[in-house]
Amino acid sequence: MSNYLDDISSERNPLLQEMEQFAKEKNIPIMELNGIDTMLHFMKIGNVKSICEIGTAIGYSALRMVSALPGSTICTIERDLERYELARKYISRSNNAKQISIIFGDALEDEDKVAKSAPFDALFIDAAKGQYQRFFEIYEKYVVPGGIIFTDNVLFKGLLEEKIEVIESKRTRQLVTKIARFNDWLIKNENYETVIIPTGDGLAVSIKK
Repeated sequence: MSNYLDDISSERNPLLQEMEQFAKEKNIPIMELNGIDTMLHFMKIGNVKSICEIGTAIGYSALRMVSALPGSTICTIERDLERYELARKYISRSNNAKQISIIFGDALEDEDKVAKSAPFDALFIDAAKGQYQRFFEIYEKYVVPGGIIFTDNVLFKGLLEEKIEVIESKRTRQLVTKIARFNDWLIKNENYETVIIPTGDGLAVSIKK
């Protein structure tokens, strides 16, 4: 089903297709096609104009968002220097470069740099999975009431369905446990209306009350 949805996903421009191929060749994680199409659909419905992205990677998601949302602006932060430099190069080649502000830094330590661009209509969390709750708690205050927080990879390759003891890697077991705890915390968070959608690698959509 996932492959079918990818095959019929919205058409991307040559730069985005180049980035997809580069990410595949270099094993750099970018958001899956049907997952990002779902997120963009929600953003359009919510008339999102200002976005905060935690985890730039090579800039693919940021460029997808500004391409789909005319007039939007994005503040995105990345802590990996190599990926930050790649993102800068890709973004500079886009017609939407002026809409994106990219910060080199650690989202857990450089909140003040991101806060300068607040408030935001949407927050997109797509960085270290083990830190999802911390990212959420740090940056939720910069999202306007009625805004949306998106969290990617919350189903983590279907591993949340597995019994934890059958997962061989200790690191993976720990990560699965943290994501499961985050999902439980998020669903029960009374300040948000949250749904987890089985698209891409699992997308949590939380509307701020």
